[in-house]
Amino acid sequence: MSLLDVKNLEVKFELRNGAVTALRDVSFSLNRGEKIGIVGESGAGKSVAAFSILNLISNPGRISGGEILFDGKDLSKLSPKEMRSIRGNQISMIFQDPMMTLNPVLTVSEQMVECIFAHTKMSKEEARKIALEKLKLVQIPSPEKRLDQYPHELSGGMKQRIIIAIALLLSPEIIIADEPTTALDVTIQAEIMDLLQELCESQNLALILITHDLGVVSQVTERTIVMYAGRVVEMGPTKEIINDAQHPYTQGLINALPQQATPGGRLNQIPGNMPSLENIPPGCAFSPRCSYATERCRAELPAFTQSGGCLVACHLIDELNASTLKDDKALAE
Repeated sequence: MSLLDVKNLEVKFELRNGAVTALRDVSFSLNRGEKIGIVGESGAGKSVAAFSILNLISNPGRISGGEILFDGKDLSKLSPKEMRSIRGNQISMIFQDPMMTLNPVLTVSEQMVECIFAHTKMSKEEARKIALEKLKLVQIPSPEKRLDQYPHELSGGMKQRIIIAIALLLSPEIIIADEPTTALDVTIQAEIMDLLQELCESQNLALILITHDLGVVSQVTERTIVMYAGRVVEMGPTKEIINDAQHPYTQGLINALPQQATPGGRLNQIPGNMPSLENIPPGCAFSPRCSYATERCRAELPAFTQSGGCLVACHLIDELNASTLKDDKALAE
C-alpha cells in the first residue's frame, strides 16, 4: 500500500466571475522512502497540488473533489485540529523563499522549540537539544552559535538549511519541497539538493520535489509528474521521461534546457504562453502551443495512454511514437 495516494484531485477558486479550476483530475501515489518530482512552467498547478496535500488552500480556494489518502486517512476531510497534528509532524513542507519563511524577530532556537511544543510535551531543554541535533544533521557550521542567532545574521544557504532542519524536527515520513533553491545562487543550490538527497536516504524519507528545473529532477527523483494548466500530462520513471519524453509538452521542456541549444545560438523555447485558469481551451490545454495538434486535440480532452513505462495524456502518442521510430530507422540507414 502506498504511503500517499492522491486520487482525482480537483481544486477550484471562487472568483467574482465564477469558479475557476486550478487542478483537474490529478492522481499520483508516493511510496515510503520514494522521491518524486512535479515539474512544469509557472502556473501549471505544482504548488497548488503541494498545498492541497497539507490542506493549506485558503479562501477563495477549496478542494472540490477527489481524495488525498495518507496512511488510509483522507486528508481533505480532516478537521483543522486533526490536520495540525499531521502538518510538521508526519508531513513537513519546505517553502520557496528562505528569506520570507523564518520569523525575523525570533531566534533560530525560539522558532525550532516553538515547532516542537506545537506537537509534543517536553521541557525547553529537551526541545533545544533536539533542535541542536537537527542543525548538526543538516551540516550547519557552529550549530550551538546559530541556535541563538536571528535570521538576518545568517546567509541564504544557512537559512534554507535551518528550514530543512525545522522540517525534520519531528521525524516526518514525507517532505514536500516547493522550489527549495529558488532564491539561492547556483553553488548553494547544488549543496542544498545534495543535502536533501542525503537526508532522504539516511532518514528513509519520502520526498515530493516541486520544481521547474528538469536538471534537478533528473539527479534527485525516481519518478516524475509533468503538469500543464492544472492537469497531469505525463508521469513515469524519471530516467525514461528525461531520455525519451513522450508528451509534446515534456519534449518542449527538455528541448528548452540550455544544454540542448547550439553553443552561441538562441535557446529553444515553447511558443506561446500557458493559458490563464479563466481561459483554458477545450480539449487538450496544450493544443494552441503544440505543432502536432489536430481538430480532435482541440475538441476532446485526452485520456491517459500507457507508452513504455509512462502514462501520457495525448491523442497522438501512437502516431508520434511511430514517427520517431521511422526517423530513428532512417538515421540508422
